Amino acid sequence: MVLKKEKLIVPDTSILISRKLTELIEEGKLKNVKILIPEFVVDELQAQASSGREIGFIGLEEIKELRSKKIKIEIIGRKPTMEEIKLAKKGRIDALIRDIAKEKGAILYTKDMVQAIVAEVFGVRVEYIKDKREEEKKLDFIKYLTDDTLSLHFKTNCIPFAKRGKPGKWKIVNVEDKEFSKKDLERLINSILTEARREEYSFVEFEEYGAIVLQIKDMRIAITRPPFSNSEEITIVRPIVKLTLEDYKLSDKLKKRIKEKAEGILIAGPPGSGKSTFAASLSEFYLKQEKIVKTMEQPRDLQVDKQITQYAPLAKDFGKTSEILLLVRPDYVVFDEIRNTRSFNIFADMRLAGVGMIGVVHASEPIDAIQRFINKVELGMLPNIVDTIIFIKNGKIEKVYSLSMTVRVPYGMTEKDLARPIVEVRTFDKNLLKYEIYSYGEEIVVIPVEDNSDKILSNVKKEILKYDKNPKIDFVSDKYIKIYVDKKSIPKLIGRKGKAIEKLEKKLGVHLDIFEK
Repeated sequence: MVLKKEKLIVPDTSILISRKLTELIEEGKLKNVKILIPEFVVDELQAQASSGREIGFIGLEEIKELRSKKIKIEIIGRKPTMEEIKLAKKGRIDALIRDIAKEKGAILYTKDMVQAIVAEVFGVRVEYIKDKREEEKKLDFIKYLTDDTLSLHFKTNCIPFAKRGKPGKWKIVNVEDKEFSKKDLERLINSILTEARREEYSFVEFEEYGAIVLQIKDMRIAITRPPFSNSEEITIVRPIVKLTLEDYKLSDKLKKRIKEKAEGILIAGPPGSGKSTFAASLSEFYLKQEKIVKTMEQPRDLQVDKQITQYAPLAKDFGKTSEILLLVRPDYVVFDEIRNTRSFNIFADMRLAGVGMIGVVHASEPIDAIQRFINKVELGMLPNIVDTIIFIKNGKIEKVYSLSMTVRVPYGMTEKDLARPIVEVRTFDKNLLKYEIYSYGEEIVVIPVEDNSDKILSNVKKEILKYDKNPKIDFVSDKYIKIYVDKKSIPKLIGRKGKAIEKLEKKLGVHLDIFEK
């Protein structure tokens, strides 16, 4: 009986990080082989893993997996020189791998089309492993995604679960009955990274030692591993609804504000409340108003019209992105999300440069969003940077506040010499004063103001009933009220030369406008 000669294989980096060799061996398509791994390849994978790149870990895990299958493996060659490392991006390492395959009479296995073509040019036997669309497998986690799945969560030695429902109203549902092992997680990570390299609308948003964030179509995927996290974890988040501004049933007053006046908008709310969904609808609203709209995001996961360009941090710095945007001259920029002091300063700089800004901020209450700007900008500049706060909760607009500047005595103080510049935070619909922001000593304080609207209305109604039995009172703000009475009641209410109404205004502490019913 004649023994078949061993088939010699030289894999390059691309085939190892795809984990295709393990798959071919398990399927019985590779038998009686000896794998010759150039030290260049191991060194490159080690360098990638040391710098925190996920593909480095995957390639090294693939070599470990091959060894565990009792496959003959030999590390051959030498370490690359410093010059060869510098020329790696120019194809120097690939050339060295081809040389080893030719020297050993082995078959070069690769998933890199350029590497395969060049190998053929130099007469090197090559096996180009191509992803054929008809043979492709879907992402392993796709089977868990239902129409109402907000996110999927996988962790080593834990039962995977999904968050299902809608923003603000969801429940946790286990998607498997058993825990996922480390091998299960690694298989899932490999399928995700393979798809990210293959899919046209996919890219790596962020990669550091122990963490990588990818965007695959409309899915944001975060992968973490030790030492950053205590074990391997995958979180997949996706939007399940796309809304227009009309779906939020805005009042005509708010629509007018957004269309004509609001240019420093903060969209605030707790995590998962629907802030980004509203920001996307707002950006498309401005696009329809023939405005030039751009976004600044990391990751770039807003579901917006293809005409809206989505920018990431340039060289990991949104400051550099903002410099480019100022040259592009957009009318509006959506900043999703403002997280740190640097981001707040960039938002303020762009707004003061005349760009309409829409910022997305995590906050449990509307005022919390404003407090994050305090001490980062001068108090007097605050209303010029932020003029409107839209608070989203459970996917709906719950509160809208507006900001303005005035000079007067703060609420609760009486002495006239205590007058100072005050930033007023008022409810947008009724113009009720909710908070005052001003300097007190060396501190900037945010003081909640008591809601006196019911008391004011009661006092006004009590006085007006003396002149008209059935008045209509329209509360515009705590300083301005419209009153509708019968025509015959107007002369008596206003008085000669307006003295009666003037006296009444001083008594009530509000401005009154009288109209005929």
